[in-house]
Amino acid sequence: MAEQIEDDHSTGARELVSFAIGEQDFCMDIMLVREIRGWTNVTMLPHAPSYILGVINLRGAVVPIVDLASRLGLTPLEPTQRHVIIIAVLGNQTVGFLVSAVSDILGISPSEIQPPPKVGADATAGFIEGVIASDDRMLRILNIAAVLPRIQMPEEA
Repeated sequence: MAEQIEDDHSTGARELVSFAIGEQDFCMDIMLVREIRGWTNVTMLPHAPSYILGVINLRGAVVPIVDLASRLGLTPLEPTQRHVIIIAVLGNQTVGFLVSAVSDILGISPSEIQPPPKVGADATAGFIEGVIASDDRMLRILNIAAVLPRIQMPEEA
């Protein structure tokens, strides 16, 4: 198994975390994922965008939680104990994404990734950086930089 991982890195393979939002399958680069945790109640923020569920205290850090379904234009999730929060870090910003479930960690070669289809919506094209098609499902690779809302936390003000 270790040899397989070494081979993946030498061929430029990407490791992705796949997850579900309702019946939809997505994935993101594993290097952005800090941790995966169960649902926890959030503290709501007044006048936050509808896709911001609120914030949680993550070992002393205030972390905003984004309903990824709502952010992507899907039906918003109603969080339950079965839902999962993916804590991701991009640059100096930490954010949690509410998803239905985490599925797998995948090693994907660049040749397996197809460009997103041109559908005429700039927002859609900006959120999806590629598509991985297999016989049983189609995974969309999220561009987390585009999905990630710019949130100004109190210590940045």
